[in-house]
Amino acid sequence: MTTAGHHQPGQSPARPTPTGLDLLGAMDRPRPRRAHEHVAEEIRRRIGLRLVRAGESLPSDREMAEEFGVGRATVQAAIRMLEAERLVVTRRGRHGGTFVLSLHDDELARDYLVARLRRNAPAIQQAVAFRDIVEPHAAALAAAHRTDDDLTVIREAAESAATVEDDATFTARDNAFHLAIAAASHNVFIHEAVVQIRLVLNDALLARPADPVWQRRTAVEHDAILDALVAGDGAAAEQAMRAHTAWTAENVQRMLADLSGS
Repeated sequence: MTTAGHHQPGQSPARPTPTGLDLLGAMDRPRPRRAHEHVAEEIRRRIGLRLVRAGESLPSDREMAEEFGVGRATVQAAIRMLEAERLVVTRRGRHGGTFVLSLHDDELARDYLVARLRRNAPAIQQAVAFRDIVEPHAAALAAAHRTDDDLTVIREAAESAATVEDDATFTARDNAFHLAIAAASHNVFIHEAVVQIRLVLNDALLARPADPVWQRRTAVEHDAILDALVAGDGAAAEQAMRAHTAWTAENVQRMLADLSGS
């Protein structure tokens, strides 16, 4: 008879059952980022969430150095990374600065985006599937926990998204709507999950051809979600959001299929 921690001669010692922490430790861990990579990722995040839109300028090197607690050389190294990705361009002179590139004004930036979409297609598909799980539940929670202030922010986002014509501004307002609902769930993990989903999906949404029908249908579906939130009807909010995310998923999958065949 063997006891715990012992084994008979000729037998291999029993392997301990892995714990959750063991399994977590076995996962691939990203290497620590250098300071300029961290700054570049944060700027990339803001551009991805359309907090800074195409044609708009980033803060000055000095302002970003103060914000991130790094030297100006670190900020400049981060900017060079983003320039290489065709996300930003630096212009000199009196009206110079670092500006977010527009896909419509920079053909090379659009080529980079298409290449990025092809490379990230598996992640985009996973984000679409994850969204179908997270956002309907976020809407149900928001219906139960939203405040009057939450509803005001959500309503303003829905109304502003319905009144714009250009895709870049529409995507930014659409972001605001979905992130406001996630915030109204009052669950920080759900909010961060929706942020990550939007960071992956936004390139795909921006790369699709301009389509007024898309925007009109989105506005109608946003209104249905908002009505359910106002009524405090969690089931209706969840159903309306599920219909909305399913329709978007179909369009994103179709676009990815077109890219893979081109």
